[in-house]
Amino acid sequence: MAMELTLLWVAVGLAAGIAAGYAARVVLSRKRIAAAEAEAARILREAGKEAESKRREAELEVRDRMLQARTELEREGRDQRNELQALERRLLQREELLNRQIEILDRRDKEMQARQHALQQREATLAETEERLKALVEEQRRALERVAGMTAEEAKRVLLKDLEQEARLEAAALTKRIEEEARETAEQKAKEILAIAVDRCSTDFVAEATVSVVDLPSDDMKGRIIGREGRNIRAFEKATGIDVIVDDTPEAVILSGFDSVRREIARIALQRLIVDGRIHPARIEEVVEKVKKEIEEDIRQAGEQALFEVGVTGMHAELVRLVGRLKYRTSYSQNQLQHTKEVTQLAGFIATELRLDPRYVKRAALLHDVGKTADSKREGTHTEIAVEVA
Repeated sequence: MAMELTLLWVAVGLAAGIAAGYAARVVLSRKRIAAAEAEAARILREAGKEAESKRREAELEVRDRMLQARTELEREGRDQRNELQALERRLLQREELLNRQIEILDRRDKEMQARQHALQQREATLAETEERLKALVEEQRRALERVAGMTAEEAKRVLLKDLEQEARLEAAALTKRIEEEARETAEQKAKEILAIAVDRCSTDFVAEATVSVVDLPSDDMKGRIIGREGRNIRAFEKATGIDVIVDDTPEAVILSGFDSVRREIARIALQRLIVDGRIHPARIEEVVEKVKKEIEEDIRQAGEQALFEVGVTGMHAELVRLVGRLKYRTSYSQNQLQHTKEVTQLAGFIATELRLDPRYVKRAALLHDVGKTADSKREGTHTEIAVEVA
């Protein structure tokens, strides 16, 4: 009985141990499952975070690449636009240059046509006048024949016979008078011959430069000088009266005009505009007017200084100005004002040697070339113009 009871307790203990072990195993399994589930959830969360981070990185990379591609496309587009604009500017400049050259050629052609027309009219007038004179001479001849009652040949023979008789009577007296006059006028003739020689020595040849070259910092400045639709270059030419030639000459433009003073004004004004950088019609007019005043003052001072150096006084202000304008003229690389002063000094010395009043001679010598600087609309040689204005 005791043995059975012991076995019973052993069996009960084993059953309880088994039950407790099973219960503990169940509890332990549940903890492991919970821990595994928590770990799995953590792993999923981390995987989700990593996936989200990679997705964002991928999106950022895609955006960066798209931005770089867009920036590159925009840069290429800008470069192409700039190239097209530069090409358009060059084409516009070339078109403006061609238009300017065409205008200059047209203007010169019109001037030549006008001169040719004037010459034709003058020739026609001279021919008409000559015909009228011939008619008058013929009419006068017929009238004389009617009055004299003889033909022209008969009248000529009678006249020649009378003249021959008179000539024989006056021949001796005439010869004697000529000899006396020759002795009396010998000194005067010598003076005239010497004066003519001096005039020939002081005569120069017209070899005046008609263009000036203005250097540019770069060829881009040509476009600024021309301006939009040629407004700047037209305003400059109107203000100065000088033609501006913009051609293929590198980093330079050419100023063309016969008036050396205007050409000098244009040269200085253009140089100042280039340095200043502000090139537009209003600024062009302002700078040109300022340079004109400066040049006029320099001309006045140059004229007064020349008169002082050669000892000429009492000259009209306008003549002084014309003398001063010679400073801006050259002939065969010789400055015309310096040439005039040298001629004046030489004329004064010769006048003294010939016992003439040097004041008048020096005054005439000082003014002998002012015709070159007078109004270009006057007709005649520069000597004739000088006589007229003096």
